[in-house]
Amino acid sequence: MMDSLASLKEKVLAGRQITREEALALAEMPLEELCAAADEIRRFFCGDKFDLCTIVNGKSGKCSENCKYCAQSASYHTAVETYPLLDTEALLEQAQYNQSRGVHRYSIVTSGRNLNAQEVSQACGSIRKIKESLDISICVSFGLLEEADFQKLRQAGASRVHNNLEASAGYFPQVCTTHTQQDKIRSIEAARKAGMEVCSGGIMGLGESMEDRIDLAITLRELQIKSVPVNMLNPIPGTPYENNPRLTEEDMCRIVAIFRFLLPDAFIRLAGGRGLMEDQGRRCFCSGANAAITGDMLTTSGITIQRDLEILKELGYQVQIP
Repeated sequence: MMDSLASLKEKVLAGRQITREEALALAEMPLEELCAAADEIRRFFCGDKFDLCTIVNGKSGKCSENCKYCAQSASYHTAVETYPLLDTEALLEQAQYNQSRGVHRYSIVTSGRNLNAQEVSQACGSIRKIKESLDISICVSFGLLEEADFQKLRQAGASRVHNNLEASAGYFPQVCTTHTQQDKIRSIEAARKAGMEVCSGGIMGLGESMEDRIDLAITLRELQIKSVPVNMLNPIPGTPYENNPRLTEEDMCRIVAIFRFLLPDAFIRLAGGRGLMEDQGRRCFCSGANAAITGDMLTTSGITIQRDLEILKELGYQVQIP
């Protein structure tokens, strides 16, 4: 089995893709050796660069979509705060705070199927003001927008669109029924046509199988996604997944390592749920992950920017400035 692991590592280092069956074999291999091999692949393709970003909950609650993991869905009774799209002053203030602490990628995330035309216009005005004031990269997660909307956002100064696929195509209907994964892929393709970079990944712990996780990673590979958030479900009271068992740090290390084998040159980003890990993701950062969301998450507390920078320095990473 160890010979098999070595041969798969060498296959990836040689620039060849592993198959679905080979990725499934990795799920059975000794964890410590698998993680070490994944980290070697990470260093070969990405060096010690680390991509750190922060997010702001730009519009909260009352979402029309019924994603079973989400505290912001109007379908469920949760304790999430609700408010409309934040004004320019509030968004700028948060961007200034993040940049002053050494994080140069800032993502504005909003609830809902998509922003309407007036909201897109308002967001563009806020993005222009931020770009005039700060040297910071801006990402947007505004739902299922059309190409014309993405063009406006790019012209305003946003450079990247975030739109998670969440789960494999086969498992997605178990997670959400108000839109499809194909709707998400169409929006991703529209963003690309508008000249935007794309960030897309998924959530682990929704009840999916290892096969589903691998199928998700293969879809991301086919879409040539280079920024891949890997979220660990934080079961939120009031959502259908409130009683889902939490994944372990070992589970997440194995998932991250397999994703690295399948997506060797991507920034694999620990995102939601990292604060549930006792080591705050340190083991995953030695298992192939080389990016993270820092600070507070959308509806749950994250890990402080200062603490993350300390961890990354200890591990020998260099936080890159986009």
